[in-house]
Order: sequence, then C-alpha cells, then structure tokens
Amino acid sequence: MKELSFIKREDLIRHVQETIRHYGEALAPFDLRKFNSNIIDPIKLVFDKSVYRYTWEDLIQNEIFRQRDKANNNAIGYFHQYIFKYMNGCTVPQTGWDVVLSGKMDLPECGIVHRVYVEMKNKHNTMNSASSAKTYMKMQGQLLRDDDCACLLVEAIAKKSQNITWEVTLDQVKQKHRKIRRVSMDMFYELVTGEADAFHQLCLVLPDYIEYALVHSEEIVLPEDTVLRELRASAEPNGSILLALYMLGFASYLGFSRK
Repeated sequence: MKELSFIKREDLIRHVQETIRHYGEALAPFDLRKFNSNIIDPIKLVFDKSVYRYTWEDLIQNEIFRQRDKANNNAIGYFHQYIFKYMNGCTVPQTGWDVVLSGKMDLPECGIVHRVYVEMKNKHNTMNSASSAKTYMKMQGQLLRDDDCACLLVEAIAKKSQNITWEVTLDQVKQKHRKIRRVSMDMFYELVTGEADAFHQLCLVLPDYIEYALVHSEEIVLPEDTVLRELRASAEPNGSILLALYMLGFASYLGFSRK
C-alpha cells in the first residue's frame, strides 16, 4: 500500500478499522425478521423489480443496502473528523469543536492566524437555516474571545472546491465576516498538510487501506445475509417468492391471511 506523507501508515490503518467498527449494528447479518422489522412496502419492491429489471437477488440486496445505509452516515462522519487527530497541529476535542488546528497559518482574506476552529459537515445541504444560524453565532462568539483565530465550516461534499467567506442571514439581516469561512474538504486538507492534493492522495489509496483493514482485523466480521434463502424456504413447496414477499407486509390482510 502506498504511504502518505501527512499520516503514518499504521495510523491510517487504525483509523480505517475504527471507522468500520463504527458501522456497528449495520454490520449485523440481515435475516428475514430484521429485514422486515419496520415492515417493508412489498408494492414498492414489486414495482422496483419490474421497472429496474432487477433479479430477486438484486431486489433484496438493494433493500438491505438501503436499510443499512441509514446507519452509515455517522461512521463516515467519524472518518472525516477523527482522521485529523493523527495529523500534525490538529486536535479533536471531546466537546465544543470538531477539529482545532494550531500553528502559523495564512488564510485567504484573513492574513496570519494561529488557531483555526472547525465545524465539520458531511454535505453542504445538511444544515437548515436554524442550525446554520446557531453555528454562525458560535463562530462569532469564538472570534470575540480570540482575535488570533479563524472559524471554518468544513464540508466533505461541498458544491465545489472553495475557501470563501460564509454569509448567512440572521434576523433577516445578511451577516459575513472574513474570518468565518466555508471551506471544502480538499482545501482544508491543504491547510492542514501544506499539500494541495493531499485529499486526492487519500482518496486514491483509501480502497487499499479498507481492504487491508478488513483482511487483517479478526474482530471485524462481514455479514452473511439470509433474507433471500428464508424467503425461498417460506415460499416452498407451492408458493412463490412474490407471495412470500407480500406476506411480509400483508399477512393479516383479506385474501392474504393463512387463517
């Protein structure tokens, strides 16, 4: 595996392993009971199978993926935030800010500052107006207490690569400050590491590190799902997978009931 200059190989492996562990319950195998724990919509699945030309295997696997995916965002948020505890000049506080960066830094429009306080978001559209206002006022308060700092809203999935003044509307009045900024993840990696393509480098090597972490972590066990096997078993000897699927949602409905 290719090593990166801004994070030790063993630290990146450890961080990838910890991120996978944060998948938590999503790594548990799906049986039929878990698959239908919130009662699936069989009609939607039947439409999906026909419209997208799925096989039964594709249909069931896609639905399992959809259910698992709900729980995965927190794990990816962990990955984006806590990787910085392994990088020079960075700390990841238990409370307050997501990341704090210390050292002499020359920021666009800001000049030299010695501390940067970071709030991190996975996507640019995950904050509503209320949460944006709350975060902005938190940053204003930090600037009042420390005039040798800047505050950044760092977005893993920004609309574009950027390091710009963050403008919000508070009490129907537009507010902006040159030391309160919206920064894409690539630009933040450049600020932390001094390498313009640091985030690009990480993205390229990440698949290899994930595979290595999975192979060399005895406590991480990938799930073996049994949903399709159980559906087929419940359809035998005279039924069909379609009927078995309908029974998950409509077992007590007229015409479906086995009573």
